[in-house]
This record gives sequence, structure tokens and C-alpha cells, in this order.
Amino acid sequence: MQLEIRPDPAEVGRARRWARSRLAGSGIGADEPLAETLILLVSELVTNAVVHTGCPAVLRLSLPGAEGGETTVRLEVADRSDRAPVPRCVDGEATGGRGLALVDGLADRWGWISEGAGKRIWCELDRCAQAREAAAPCGGGTSAYDGLAYEAV
Repeated sequence: MQLEIRPDPAEVGRARRWARSRLAGSGIGADEPLAETLILLVSELVTNAVVHTGCPAVLRLSLPGAEGGETTVRLEVADRSDRAPVPRCVDGEATGGRGLALVDGLADRWGWISEGAGKRIWCELDRCAQAREAAAPCGGGTSAYDGLAYEAV
């Protein structure tokens, strides 16, 4: 599933609504912590693309089927900017700059790759079998990225 994103801050809300609508039938309840985490990650990654590139982007979402079990949710945002992602350090007074820290803390894995004239940032959330975890994501936010970070907002 994918959604075209225009370089407009209003697209962040549209991307969240789109992702929520895709949860139906995936076996992930809208009130599950995994769903809430996914929507937050959509917000952060789409915001980065919209604010830092000024280019259109594509949001891709791979959700598990309704059958349950061990599954992984994958979120990707591809943009046409050739600017390499750069991590940012912010002080306590800053109103932005923490997006990638959230991605790193919430996703089980994340990273980015260069693609042609642009790049793709991705993250994954593991969903444990219901018997082992009460509908919560697995893992502790270990980043296994390609050695580089994406510019946070």
C-alpha cells in the first residue's frame, strides 16, 4: 500500500489518517500500542520528508494479515531529495529535532538507503504472538540501520 505525499505540512495529517484507515483488516486494533506507535512513526518520517526535502514523497506501509502470529509492520518513506540524512543534536529548549530519537526508541529496526536521485528511510515494528505479548510490540527499539541516520525534526 502506498500514498503519494506532496511537499506540504498538511500532508502529515493526511498520512496519519491514511495509515489509520489501513489498520482495519490487518489484525492490529486501532487501540493497540502497536497502532499508536505506527501512527507516531508515520508522523515523524513524513514530517521529515515534507520539512527537510521540499520534494514529493511516497509513504509505503506493509501490514500483517488478520491471521496473527509473528509478524512485522514495515513503514517506508521515499523522497526525491539527494540530500543525505544528517542527525541533529538539540538542547532542551528546542521545539524540534527529536524525530529520529523517537524513531530509534520506538522502532525495532530502522535505517535508510540511497535510491537513484533520492533516498528511502524505513522502520519496522515486530508484533509478538498474542500468547507471549498482550498485543504490544516486541523488542526495545534497537536500531540496525545502514550506518547513517536521517535528519530529525
